[in-house]
Amino acid sequence: MGTVNKAIVVGNLGRDAEIRYTSGGAAVSTLSIATTDVWTDRTSGQRQERTEWHRVVLWGKQAESLKDYLLKGRTIYVEGRLQTRQWDHRDGNKRYTTEIRADRVVLLGGGRAGGGCLLYTSPSPRDRG
Repeated sequence: MGTVNKAIVVGNLGRDAEIRYTSGGAAVSTLSIATTDVWTDRTSGQRQERTEWHRVVLWGKQAESLKDYLLKGRTIYVEGRLQTRQWDHRDGNKRYTTEIRADRVVLLGGGRAGGGCLLYTSPSPRDRG
């Protein structure tokens, strides 16, 4: 039996996407997406909410083609896989972060960029060569 590593998030961008380029020239865009759970507390009857922040990374043509659309407040759908990276911090300790490496992004209505819908799906791994 195989395994599954799939993440799906629908939320709002907390800031404009940041794009940079690796030393090899590959585009990398980093997103911060907020999702909020809302519920009513059974004891107090008060409305409660909790916001989770998700770090999303886009690579290559996907990062470049969406850079002008990934604006703060925009609602987006992201589909990808969880990936954990590690690095050595200046203080000598190892640091870790888990992020979503996006394979599919759908821009939904709302936010500064207005309504409409734009879909971008990155090529499958076998198509990337």
